[in-house]
Amino acid sequence: MDRRRVALRGDASGGALSARVLTDEGDLANLVRSVRVVAVIGMKDERHADQPAFGIPQIVQARGIRVIPVNPMISSSLGEKAWPRLGDVPDAFDLVNIFRRATNIPAHAGEILALPPERRPTAVWMQTGIVHEASAARLVEAGIDVVMDRCLGVLTARYRR
Repeated sequence: MDRRRVALRGDASGGALSARVLTDEGDLANLVRSVRVVAVIGMKDERHADQPAFGIPQIVQARGIRVIPVNPMISSSLGEKAWPRLGDVPDAFDLVNIFRRATNIPAHAGEILALPPERRPTAVWMQTGIVHEASAARLVEAGIDVVMDRCLGVLTARYRR
């Protein structure tokens, strides 16, 4: 059995729902195709157009996904108002994309888990180079899929044409 798969609660038909760390290309493609709104923690604004935390959300937005910036240091980016914290975002989002160092991931996982269950995203995406196994396990146990050390921009460009 895959150690990354965690059974959670039964659905209405009695089947088990599960969340997991996604590594399979097909699962990643399905996730990217299903996303409608992404909240981007650590997103940059146009003053930092040369940085991945601006360029990758720009690619994502160009492929038809709404991007909500979450960064207390900016007021807006890509035409969207920026919010200081994830809990301040008034609109629903289905994915949280994180552009922060791995040492910051536990705090962000806590912020995500502090959201009311009906406001939590279906998945959390840690960008290329970002891995935090303990936080991923916490999120998966709460029913949230996790992607680590992958580029959302690359996969969005690949699977959302």
